[in-house]
Amino acid sequence: MAGQRLLVPRLEGVSREQFMQHLYPQRKPLVLEGIDLGACTSKWTVDYLSQVGGKKEVKIHVATVAQMDFISKNFIYRTLPFEELVQRAAEEKHKEFFISEDEKYYLRSLGEDPRKDVADIRKQFPLLEGDIKFPKFFKEEQFFSSVFRISSPGLQLWTHYDVMDNFLIQVTGKKRVVLFSPRDAQYLYLSALWFHNVISEEFGVGVNIFWKHLPSECYDKTDTYGNKDPVAASRAAQILDRALRTLAELPEEYRDFYARQMVLHIQEKAYSKNFE
Repeated sequence: MAGQRLLVPRLEGVSREQFMQHLYPQRKPLVLEGIDLGACTSKWTVDYLSQVGGKKEVKIHVATVAQMDFISKNFIYRTLPFEELVQRAAEEKHKEFFISEDEKYYLRSLGEDPRKDVADIRKQFPLLEGDIKFPKFFKEEQFFSSVFRISSPGLQLWTHYDVMDNFLIQVTGKKRVVLFSPRDAQYLYLSALWFHNVISEEFGVGVNIFWKHLPSECYDKTDTYGNKDPVAASRAAQILDRALRTLAELPEEYRDFYARQMVLHIQEKAYSKNFE
């Protein structure tokens, strides 16, 4: 039922076997608690991260409002030494700032060359690698990226969806995550998969682990962020665009009639469990 609000199940002490055999096949969100993440849960303080991360330059989002909007681009990109980013992101008010003393910061780590390299905390922040253990719930050859994320208190990320399966490992701080079922896509301004909206309720440090659920050839080989639609989905969208442009050649009353037929045809075929 569209708009129905449900709590995501919280499970503790889930083994790899339980996850793979009983939980993962359901293709639904879960909160997994009690997983051994290593020393990061106690070590990753502001002071520790500042010291270990050092003066490595990182590209960040800077916003004057809490709700970042990817459509209107109400943020700017800036570069800071990692140690300074951590210190600033943990503050409510800033003595040094780009736009305003209460501006918000968001780091989504990148590969060394974002056009060619994926984000991997083990490569971009090797001194932190020993502090964190990745859950071994997928095969190593399925691994795609590990994205280091740091957020100011109150920051809200725009509603979006991820193409690849992933774990959001919240190491420190709290985040509120609202998810929308793929079946609710028609009620949203965007379409497909599990949409989610994330609010950092306090300063937080996390790592996103993405892996390939589909065969490698299904993904765009030029995608270093892991957010491009699968190749087949992109092809289908292009074909649909061409079909709609062809339909535009008809007079309005014909265009309306055949467009409605196309919608019905898609509903009958694409939503069916016996899709052919």
